[in-house]
Amino acid sequence: MKKFLTLILLGLFSTTVAAQVAVEAIPAAQQAAWLESSDPQIEADKRLVYDFWRKVLVARNMDAAMEYMAEDYIQHNPGIPTGRAAFITAFGRMGEREEMDYIDGLVAITAENGYVTLAMKRELENPNMAGEMYTTTWFDMFLIEDGKVAEHWDYGTIRAR
Repeated sequence: MKKFLTLILLGLFSTTVAAQVAVEAIPAAQQAAWLESSDPQIEADKRLVYDFWRKVLVARNMDAAMEYMAEDYIQHNPGIPTGRAAFITAFGRMGEREEMDYIDGLVAITAENGYVTLAMKRELENPNMAGEMYTTTWFDMFLIEDGKVAEHWDYGTIRAR
């Protein structure tokens, strides 16, 4: 009986990744509709974060950072400095990239009470199956104050040097 139970449990746990439903992103052509809201403040907050992500974080336009970020910007990711000036110095070294009119991998954007959350598709290598990839979801949350990105949270971790 123990062998039978062990085989059942092994079967259940070994199919976890295979049984996963893949994360799907919002098609680029449909993303603008996700920014709309009957509440003009929520719509403005969503648009601010959406544009900040595209222009500052992805395209690394540090002139746009001045427009979108509060001077006393607070960063909760331990790998990125806090403060707008420190952020600009760190990201400015990376060099600008092409600005896109959509967010690659966007799954959802939600907003309430000045907080805006982006859910993003991530594709990672399965550490248990060499060469196999799987999808998961990454979340970034921003606080908007006085029409600027004032604070940011994500699943940032300290990396080995």
